[in-house]
Amino acid sequence: MSDGTPADLFFDAAIGLLQRVRDEEADAIATAGALLADTVAAGGRLFAFGAGHSSLAAQDVVYRAGGLALMNLLAVPGVVGVDVTPATLGSALERVDGLAGAVLDTSPVRAGDTLVIVSLSGRNALPVEMALGARARGLKVIGVTSVAYAAQTTSRHASGTFLKDHCDIVLDSKIAVGDAELTLDTIPAPFAPASTVVTTALLQAVMATTAAALADRGIEPPLLRSGNVDGGHEWNGRVMTQYGDRIFYRR
Repeated sequence: MSDGTPADLFFDAAIGLLQRVRDEEADAIATAGALLADTVAAGGRLFAFGAGHSSLAAQDVVYRAGGLALMNLLAVPGVVGVDVTPATLGSALERVDGLAGAVLDTSPVRAGDTLVIVSLSGRNALPVEMALGARARGLKVIGVTSVAYAAQTTSRHASGTFLKDHCDIVLDSKIAVGDAELTLDTIPAPFAPASTVVTTALLQAVMATTAAALADRGIEPPLLRSGNVDGGHEWNGRVMTQYGDRIFYRR
């Protein structure tokens, strides 16, 4: 590790990744934003899914001040975060064949909807089967993943494929295999993961693009406002009433 405090070096690494994503994924971000806008304009619904720490970026675009009210979390019990006990159970469930199909069958998703799937490695059975199952049901799929894993690891799905192989649009987070940005001679393992910072920013860039794309078409984006500003609750109440048949986190 070169000169500078660990904090400085982490910020530098995260900023560098954000710059790469901004520059190298600009076309994919624009395409993803247009797809979400197409879905909203056509009366479809929006869903986001992630497992483990990848779920943090998915959750960040659901019921979010300044975000699209129509983005719903497609939750898989036991894998949404580290609140399950033991936490290792979540990792094990990501490798269970058939779980994604059971979740999709009991969810409100339908043809014409769009599903955003966040998986850093994209190698486990759950995100691969989620993408396969969603497309088979007539959904469009946006995958947010690190493409590097497909070149440097092996798939844990029976097909030998990765999430990136089953998406309409792929957003590459550029995160290195292992998700640790720093090394130090006195520490035996690499440390300081940046995937949450980068993936969350990447998805918020897509959400911003979607809102602007809707406005360009003369459609007011169904945005939520902060409940901590005057009039926020009233604003959100109107939005949720207008789009109540496409919002599932209130039920």
